[in-house]
Amino acid sequence: MSLLFRGARLVDPAVGLDRVADLLVADGAIAAVGEGLECEGAEVREMQGKVIVPGLVDIHVHFRDPGLEYKEDLISGSASAAHGGFTDVCVMPNTNPTCDTESGVEYILSKARDAHVRIHPVGAITVGLQGKALAEIGSMSAAGAVAFSDDGRGVQSDSMMRRAMDYVKMFGKGIMSHCQVDDLSGTGVVNEGTASTRLGLAGWPAAAEEIQIGRDIALCELTRCKLHIQHITTRGGIEAVANAKAKGLPVTCEVTPHHLFLTQDDIDNSYDTSLKVNPPLRRAEDAEALIEALGDGTIDCIVTDHAPHALHEKALEFELAPFGMIGLETSLGLVLTKLVATGRITLARMVELMAINPREIAGLPQVKLEEGASADLTIIDPEAEWTVDARDFLSKSVNSGFIGAELKGKATDLYIAGEPVMVDGAVL
Repeated sequence: MSLLFRGARLVDPAVGLDRVADLLVADGAIAAVGEGLECEGAEVREMQGKVIVPGLVDIHVHFRDPGLEYKEDLISGSASAAHGGFTDVCVMPNTNPTCDTESGVEYILSKARDAHVRIHPVGAITVGLQGKALAEIGSMSAAGAVAFSDDGRGVQSDSMMRRAMDYVKMFGKGIMSHCQVDDLSGTGVVNEGTASTRLGLAGWPAAAEEIQIGRDIALCELTRCKLHIQHITTRGGIEAVANAKAKGLPVTCEVTPHHLFLTQDDIDNSYDTSLKVNPPLRRAEDAEALIEALGDGTIDCIVTDHAPHALHEKALEFELAPFGMIGLETSLGLVLTKLVATGRITLARMVELMAINPREIAGLPQVKLEEGASADLTIIDPEAEWTVDARDFLSKSVNSGFIGAELKGKATDLYIAGEPVMVDGAVL
């Protein structure tokens, strides 16, 4: 079946495209881009006022499958991703059991055949995320792992991380590094400083993140393995990445909406555990540095670190509740509202941060709004005004720090290889 999208604003900086035009899809691919297109027998969708961009990608999510499916599973997580406008996601390996074997990767890919979006496994760096022995990196790579990470904890041993980098680069893959020095973060649950003092909670210093960022950049320079810094949160971390890039090292980094748009000051005496995240929310000046780094190119992509938890788990005392918040269904709206609409970044830069660069980092095929490309499309209504409501989430969990936020702009339709996944806001 052919589809003709008429009169949308098409935005794809990879091909220098930003104009109102028609887009024709046939046999799962883009057949034509231009004005006044016609195709006999095609289904025509009027898209005036809408924006079409290459399918969005989130390279850092947790779907808790296998082992913790009561929080989320591959199917519910993929529905949440589709609802947020994402065609592709990369799932982290800290499941139960850990995705540290070939069979673990195969399980994810097998179950992902029934998912709403494309799911790409990230394999563990070490067995059980314990930092003691390398996981089955070669066989996981052959089975389809796109990268390797011990996300949820940092690799504490310098020699183990060096060995991992030497090994991973042999397979043309990269390391996604959760940077955390355990001896410094300790029992910390909020940013060390005024927040920890005001709230009477154990502090987590910025140095716990920044020291390991520095170490991993040094090891990247030694090994020349591709290094991707996960969920960066501090001005010091940004400066380290900028210096690494200036030296020509293969270093990239990501940031989450909650570290951009929430700070330690948002944690008040209600001790809302939705705001307990790893790394913790930092200072306002750190958040401003992150936003500046999005504009100047230091930060390469925006991810959600979508981390679902059940209500009874987040209902515990702040010190005991698990770290993390969900984010797939609010990410695009937050970026459009707080960055694009305010002029901090352009719509084209948003496409780079949420579609083009994530694919490059994870080694996924690029999708472009040009003839012959796969019709992986995110369609956005930039004028849609909505309030974040937990009842609207398709995720199994509702632990969002943005409940009640007033946003403008959201994904309304999603197509993968020309097939509809979401139409008029309803995931199929």
